Amino acid sequence: MTLLMLLLLPFAGSLVAALLPTHARNTAASLSALVALAGAVKVALLYPALQGGEVIRQELPWIPSAGVNFVLRVDGLAWMFALLVMGIGFLVALYARYYMAKEDPVPRFFSFFLAFMGAMLGVVLAGNLIQLVFFWELTSLFSFLLIGYWHHRKDARRGARMALTITGAGGLAMLGGVLILGHIVGSYELDAVLAAGDRIRAHPLYTTMLVLILLGALTKSAQFPFQVWLPRAMAAPTPVSAYLHSATMVKAGVFLLARLWPVLSGTDVWFWLVGGAGVITLVLGAYLAMFQNDLKGLLAYSTISHLGLITLLLGLNRELAAVAAVFHIMNHATFKASLFMAAGIIDHETGTRDIRRLSGLFKAMPYTGTLAFVASAAMAGVPLANGFLSKEMFFAETVDLAARPWLDWGLPVAATVAGIFGVVYSLRFSWNVFMGPPATDLPRAPHEPVRWMRVPIEVLVVLCLVVGIVPQWSIGPALALAAQPVVGGPLPVYSLALWHGINKPLVMSLVALAGGVLLFAWLSPRLESRRLRGVPLLGRIDGQRVFHAVMLGLDALARQLTRWLSSSRLQPQMLLMVLAAMAVATASMWQGGITWGHRERVPASVAFALPWVAGVVLAVAAAVMAKFQRLAAMIMLGGVGLIVSLTFLWFSAPDLALTQLTVEVVTTILLLLGLRWLPRRKRGDEPPFSLRVKLRRGRDLVIAVAAGTGMAALAYAMMTRPAPQSISPFFIDRALPEGGGTNVVNVMLVDFRGFDTLGEICVLAIVGLTVYGLLRRFRPPREVDQLPPQQRLVPADLVTDLDNPRTAADSAPGYMQVPAVLVRLLLPVSAVIAVYF
Repeated sequence: MTLLMLLLLPFAGSLVAALLPTHARNTAASLSALVALAGAVKVALLYPALQGGEVIRQELPWIPSAGVNFVLRVDGLAWMFALLVMGIGFLVALYARYYMAKEDPVPRFFSFFLAFMGAMLGVVLAGNLIQLVFFWELTSLFSFLLIGYWHHRKDARRGARMALTITGAGGLAMLGGVLILGHIVGSYELDAVLAAGDRIRAHPLYTTMLVLILLGALTKSAQFPFQVWLPRAMAAPTPVSAYLHSATMVKAGVFLLARLWPVLSGTDVWFWLVGGAGVITLVLGAYLAMFQNDLKGLLAYSTISHLGLITLLLGLNRELAAVAAVFHIMNHATFKASLFMAAGIIDHETGTRDIRRLSGLFKAMPYTGTLAFVASAAMAGVPLANGFLSKEMFFAETVDLAARPWLDWGLPVAATVAGIFGVVYSLRFSWNVFMGPPATDLPRAPHEPVRWMRVPIEVLVVLCLVVGIVPQWSIGPALALAAQPVVGGPLPVYSLALWHGINKPLVMSLVALAGGVLLFAWLSPRLESRRLRGVPLLGRIDGQRVFHAVMLGLDALARQLTRWLSSSRLQPQMLLMVLAAMAVATASMWQGGITWGHRERVPASVAFALPWVAGVVLAVAAAVMAKFQRLAAMIMLGGVGLIVSLTFLWFSAPDLALTQLTVEVVTTILLLLGLRWLPRRKRGDEPPFSLRVKLRRGRDLVIAVAAGTGMAALAYAMMTRPAPQSISPFFIDRALPEGGGTNVVNVMLVDFRGFDTLGEICVLAIVGLTVYGLLRRFRPPREVDQLPPQQRLVPADLVTDLDNPRTAADSAPGYMQVPAVLVRLLLPVSAVIAVYF
């Protein structure tokens, strides 16, 4: 199986799942699990080659004209993330089979799930930055569909919209940063970028590029101040939270930071932006997590905090800190995915996620309780669990930073405080839920879930213990393989042993554990008794309210700009467009001037000029009569279109003449149908023109004459100059031998521009299907079936309040005869001509 097949496998599975019937829950779940398992096995089999120092690549041409190829690239970091994406994806697919309700359209869920898996795999395997941005945006799109899966719920719709808005805006900024980075390096290939670190850091656009890329990474990983979307995304089904918000989507941001760490880190700008965002998110997320009463809300804020920890480590500009960041990415994915699944089991079996209502569940759910306690211990950093090792490495990197005096003591204090808060929310998740007296007001009687629903949690919890007890044997080689591409050179010396003696990191760990237990003992009764309402100090700061205020402000600004620049009348809008065009043309002619060319003029022909004189007269007459005699104006416009068709015939272009004639027929029919709905107008119905109206019309006349004259002068200047080298001979010479047709225009549309034509056909087909889908279930109200007041026939002797009542004398019989004649006579002739050509 090549890398391309590995990437396409989830997308193919997504398509198959989408075609399954709604009730095929077992088939959809089995398909998803098999796809993820096959992908995980394939990724695992790449380990020997990578361990030997090889970087596996597969390259396909993508946009050769721009020098962009489709590159799939696997090194140690990509291998580790791909294994997380596929491995945890397999466990979540197994878990979701038993979590989803019978009434849920399960195949649709797994279709979105596999599509997101493919998009996330595309991000980690991307060997090209443009390609990475493409899959990055796909993760935002499919996460929107997964978060809003229960679209009948208002909170799910709002959470999905918030996630898409924030991460989509960050992705747009990241695209700008990637374009600048490609400009600096001269290539978008990841290998070329990773080899140009010194040039990138020394470039004047480094700071601008870095800020834009960080906007994409920080929004995706829910870092301060963009963390508000992640708690609202908890409206998604729990399998979505266990997958997206522990091991995949939120890890995409830190993956990008780790991927570009060798070339972007090492500067003060990187230290303050990345490290500053990380430390604020670390402490703020942990503080807010302590006061959450919803299990998934608590896990959401704890995820924000742990992502802040990883971001801070990557921002410290130290190689050993980057190794610790990669280690914690692994550990966090295992214990957080298991905790989300445990929260889902509790909700599934009790009917609630409110910690204040849950108590004493250990008696009814001892196996689930044991698993939750072990995973919570890993999250809190308790010894013998994997979280303890990476947290101790984190504590070690915050001491002796040798940056500034206040940082040397401030950063360890912040890390220890965050560790204390982490112990508190870990105990709230485990102790408050499973210990104490049994709850009596639960919606459902608690009991253990089915066996296979618990298996994914058991696998992850066993991994937490194995890594925590024998780290060097279990995770050491994989960690070294994954960390080496991040460091970009030889790895620093580090030890994964359980005991390093009594040192500052160990003291910080003990203080965090003891302080967390004491703070939990003081805080828990107050939260249970509901004496603490909201979050102390930050209770009035609501990120969701700020987001909606920003959205409402943007909407109000757009409405105000629309009122300033737009109008319900067509004339002001046309005036702005004409003035803009005149300004651009005038500026160009002012700089370059306009002169007539010396090309030989063709003598005027009376036979050619007379129809155009008639056409001008008809156009002017149509404009004059359009207000009060619309049908006559339509006839005049038809005459103008006919003269244009004759002009095309004059210049030996029968296809264009036929197209123009067809357009005239269709336009005439549509306009006549539209004119039926307009009220009848009579001369003398309007008041006399005021001075303001006269001035406005005079202004419009001057602008119209100036624009028309300028356009005519510009066209004359172009036609009298020597014709530039044309590409027409290329098409004329190759139309018959290569296209197999004597009609050059048809060959151009079907062969040379075949993809353009196909695209236009696809757009029309999509629009047609959309209109059909909208109208298929459209049921207009009864009053719509009636004619509007201006179309109703009123008896001549009836008194009415209508301004211009329509009587029988006003409706000429057979008013549709003109389009009827056109349709019956001209369309068959057009069809015969089309078949001939």
